[in-house]
Amino acid sequence: MFTGIVEQACAVLEFEERPGSVRLTLDLAPLLEVPAERDPPRARGAGRPLRLGDSVAINGVCLTIAALDGTRADFEAVPETLGQTNLGALAAGVRVNVERSLCFGDPLDGHLVQGHVERTGEVLAAEVQGDQLWLTVECGADFAGRCLHKGSVTVDGVSLTIAELGVERLSVALVPHTLERTNLGDRRAGERVNLEPDLIGQWVSATVRRVLDEQSAGQAGGQAGGGPAAQA
Repeated sequence: MFTGIVEQACAVLEFEERPGSVRLTLDLAPLLEVPAERDPPRARGAGRPLRLGDSVAINGVCLTIAALDGTRADFEAVPETLGQTNLGALAAGVRVNVERSLCFGDPLDGHLVQGHVERTGEVLAAEVQGDQLWLTVECGADFAGRCLHKGSVTVDGVSLTIAELGVERLSVALVPHTLERTNLGDRRAGERVNLEPDLIGQWVSATVRRVLDEQSAGQAGGQAGGGPAAQA
């Protein structure tokens, strides 16, 4: 489980295509730096050692450290992951958003994020408005229909508030701190970003839909059994 509060944007050291998978290599040394007092979001994982098998969100995708040499970590991405996310478009030198998984007792500064990307969305516009950058992303009608204006969404692993919501698109406003800490300031129109809807919102939505479906089925069954023959 993650929070969407990215610890660092780290450059991909190596991107190796293998039979049936892709191996990503990152240097996670920046995650171990002790943060300044003015920068509390990074305090959550400061001083916590890296371990083989740890879960790490890379651009919002939950991956496992498959090999570890000091702070140099390897991750494997299988075809299912590559098909659902933008990880297959990476290359050496490209920056990715990195966040280690939560531990009990860690502060929850963003929102609950699983690291299970539902789909990618195309960046339609990246517009500077004052000291903010507005990203407008095509997300599809089904995804947009399960989002809320001013609700939470995860874009490339970053917990953000939906500033504008359309039928098939959403917009988020990126403040200077987010632009400094993440790779979203690098995004341009035509690129694809990983999207994950709000976890709690999806649970509520699924429960409400199931209850409504059960009620509709019950009403239909009652009507079918309430004709003249049944009443006689």
